[in-house]
Amino acid sequence: MTERGVLLWIHGGGWRARAHEDGAALASLGLRVVPAGYRFSHQARWPAQLDDVRAAARAARAGDLPLLVGGDSAGGMLALQVALRGVDRPGDVAGALAYWAPVDPLDPEQRRHRPPGDDPWTDLLGHPPAAGDPATTDATVATHLGSGVPVLLVQGRDDVPVPAAQAVGLAARLLAAGHPTHLWLTHGGHALDLARPDLRAVAAAFLDSVLPEAPAD
Repeated sequence: MTERGVLLWIHGGGWRARAHEDGAALASLGLRVVPAGYRFSHQARWPAQLDDVRAAARAARAGDLPLLVGGDSAGGMLALQVALRGVDRPGDVAGALAYWAPVDPLDPEQRRHRPPGDDPWTDLLGHPPAAGDPATTDATVATHLGSGVPVLLVQGRDDVPVPAAQAVGLAARLLAAGHPTHLWLTHGGHALDLARPDLRAVAAAFLDSVLPEAPAD
């Protein structure tokens, strides 16, 4: 199959560990999937993770192939951060594919479902998220809109770790800011199978809208 683009895949795991999802299911859509690593929250605080993923994106670039970024859960948050802010400048990423990504550290519903003392956002920032706190603001995805980069958001309706309302709210803000936005709100919870037919189909439709048409074999 002809490669249409490079997908930098950023793994999830609450910024604490490496989740099993590696994005390999998306390779069949004409993508060269390249894994990205980053320091975990016990090793470095935000924005070290963004710095690491940007460095991985620079290394993943391949000639004239468009660069996309994608990820699941915490990796989806990092993918959105890179895509919306850019690797080196806003607009230098062709698109973002974010699967069940936490995007709002101040979401009270998300925090209600965490056990006491167990908040990945607190670990990431080095302190509890707070309104008006510069690090909290910087880690909030919706504060970095406006570059026009296309975005795909995929979210399970019954997701407990990442409430579905986060994706719905972000989609509305992306659209208002001029980003071509695809939102797939579907059945299931957290960490769905990327090879599931509906998830594969929506990813294919998104890629068809942002990548050059693949030449005929």
